[in-house]
Amino acid sequence: MARRPEVFVRPLTMEEGRKLQRITRSAKDPVKLRRAIVVMMSGQGQSVPDITSLMQVSDDYVWDVIHTFNEKGFDALDPKWNGGRPRAISSQVREHICLIAKTVPAEWGITGHSTWSLRTLAEHLITRGVVAAISREHLRRILRAGGVTWQTTTTWKSSTDPHFIAKMQRVLDLYDHPPADGRVICVDEFGPLNLMPRKGKRWRPAGSPARLRATYHRYNGVMHMIAALDLATGKLYYRIRTRKRWREYLSFLKTLRVRWPGEAVCDRRQLLAPQTSPGPRLGCRQRC
Repeated sequence: MARRPEVFVRPLTMEEGRKLQRITRSAKDPVKLRRAIVVMMSGQGQSVPDITSLMQVSDDYVWDVIHTFNEKGFDALDPKWNGGRPRAISSQVREHICLIAKTVPAEWGITGHSTWSLRTLAEHLITRGVVAAISREHLRRILRAGGVTWQTTTTWKSSTDPHFIAKMQRVLDLYDHPPADGRVICVDEFGPLNLMPRKGKRWRPAGSPARLRATYHRYNGVMHMIAALDLATGKLYYRIRTRKRWREYLSFLKTLRVRWPGEAVCDRRQLLAPQTSPGPRLGCRQRC
């Protein structure tokens, strides 16, 4: 008696049988594993009632798995997950929410709040008609997906020099077109440098961190560093001094002049921020 295709799977090849065995041994998805076992049991000649009794599933489930496997092959074993219900808030509205979150309440005429909280932002979105309703958790997820995070406000300063734009353009032009017979350097000072305990990490019992005594006095004084970065080679040249005056700065510039004899040395700092004391200007004669 020939097999009925509506009850049993189609005849399986040796390769298909070995593939089913591998799936039943290594599949991590329970849906795929259960479907593979149903197909393998049907291929071994077991009837639908025997499979339902052993697998504790309905007859309709076994028939659906068998028919789908006969039509699609091994693709029928992979579960086709649905995407769930459609989003209540569209992508355009989400982008609009992120744009509003980047503003401050004062820009919308709201007083009493210097920044948005999730509650005030949600109320503002509902009042403006951007959304009909939105929870704080949903709003948090939208902002996180849009790359908007809660950050500390930072400050910035602009130069009071009326010729700042012209000097900046000179510096940018120097970066783009360095002199053929010279080199461009960036000189700056850093300090004061002092020895003091710094927090680090080490293995310790839980809840018992190692502690270092803080220091408040610098009995041996502090040091200052004057450094220059050669943009052509990326090398950093520096000197450590006990004081940071124009004399130390001019002395460092002279060492750079000796290091590159016969070359035009262009100091980016001299083009951008003029020195008020007469000392370093004397060292600018051999520089562009």
